[in-house]
Amino acid sequence: MKTNTATIQGILSIGALVCILIGFFNLLSPEINEFLYQKLFYILIGASFFVQAPTLSNKNFLYPMYAAAALCVIGAFIPVDSQFSAVKTIGLFAGVLMSIFSRPRMPRAQ
Repeated sequence: MKTNTATIQGILSIGALVCILIGFFNLLSPEINEFLYQKLFYILIGASFFVQAPTLSNKNFLYPMYAAAALCVIGAFIPVDSQFSAVKTIGLFAGVLMSIFSRPRMPRAQ
């Protein structure tokens, strides 16, 4: 089950990376770039956070990670010119920070 979760999360992360690269470099039509860069990227990242949440070593981050995932996905559907469009970025940063700070500690070599 753990390998399957890691595989799913890896696929979602690679998909998000492809979306951000295509959108950033404007490789396709403006409409498709906008969709990939402003919507699909955040949906895939939100899905990745949702898959990652149960595997976090710090269980205090479980529900905040679900909240970060929800902010990413909900924010993807808010128009870019809205004053609330920043919620997707807040969800992204929160999820990344929780991912970093919830990693298991590696024992130091003596």
